[in-house]
Amino acid sequence: MTCKGICVRYKAQKPVGTGRYASGQRRCQICEIFIKWEGLWCPCCGYRLRTKPRNLKYKAKLRARVEADSMEAAAATEIESEVQEVTVKAKSKAKIAKTKATKSKTKEKTPCKYCEKLFVYPDKHEKNCKKNTEVISSQKSESIAIKA
Repeated sequence: MTCKGICVRYKAQKPVGTGRYASGQRRCQICEIFIKWEGLWCPCCGYRLRTKPRNLKYKAKLRARVEADSMEAAAATEIESEVQEVTVKAKSKAKIAKTKATKSKTKEKTPCKYCEKLFVYPDKHEKNCKKNTEVISSQKSESIAIKA
């Protein structure tokens, strides 16, 4: 397993302000180069790439950086979830107000002629209303005729 020169295409520049491993770079020990590569194995020699530093000092720096990034990400997701909750509540309130407005516009209740109760469809109720004497007398005469 020797360097074939393919790794030069993936050579990574040193990032400013962050470490190489923190920015996603990996090191090949055979090719002796830092590369920008997503796989675990070097594209040139096939040797396993290092994804973490070996020195204690740099390990501590990387660990602190990862923890800080995870804290920032958690705070960002928490803020996003709060914003989503607020928008969902606002949308639901708007829907409720809209449905109340449409219900009041479309379905007006009118009183029954006989019992004075409010109904959306009073004509249906008036046919079967107990206080409607015309319907009651016609039902009695029919029932007598059917029984006889």
